[in-house]
Amino acid sequence: MPDASDLDRRLARVQLLLLDVDGVLTDGGVTWNNQGIESKTFHIRDGLGLRAWQKAGGRTGIVTGRSSHVVQLRADELGIGIVRQGVDDKLAAAESLLAEYGLSWEQTAFVGDDLPDLPVVSRCGVGVAVADACPELIAAATIVTRLPGGRGAVREVIERMLKARGSWDAVVARYAAKRA
Repeated sequence: MPDASDLDRRLARVQLLLLDVDGVLTDGGVTWNNQGIESKTFHIRDGLGLRAWQKAGGRTGIVTGRSSHVVQLRADELGIGIVRQGVDDKLAAAESLLAEYGLSWEQTAFVGDDLPDLPVVSRCGVGVAVADACPELIAAATIVTRLPGGRGAVREVIERMLKARGSWDAVVARYAAKRA
């Protein structure tokens, strides 16, 4: 684990936030109805955090092993243009994205919860494990969130990155000004 000042420097360098879905943007549960239609529950504060991150100039991408129509719907709703579903090798997908956008590993954060995320979490400038991630991912992560996946963990990471950049107060001020 880096010390606090080193961690803040690493957080401030992040330009690309990559996210797993099941267990990160959701609590990991998948619900199927009698017609075989899948549904997922996303935490609304994660969504607001992602919008704040993007307004502050950050890029967001989804890299997930499963494919689901509802993931694309949520990505579209949040303005996330980078969506890679059905990915077997998340490290190769992340490397391809870094090359495409001209970014380094040090400018990248990845939030994961399970073993398929381990190679990327281990390689990123800021590798993040949600609180309820598997033990191996927790051991490899730069940061372990206080909150579990699907319960605001992504928002927690975004707040830390924006605070490290000195941008969080401006986000809060936009909302505080509306009550005046």
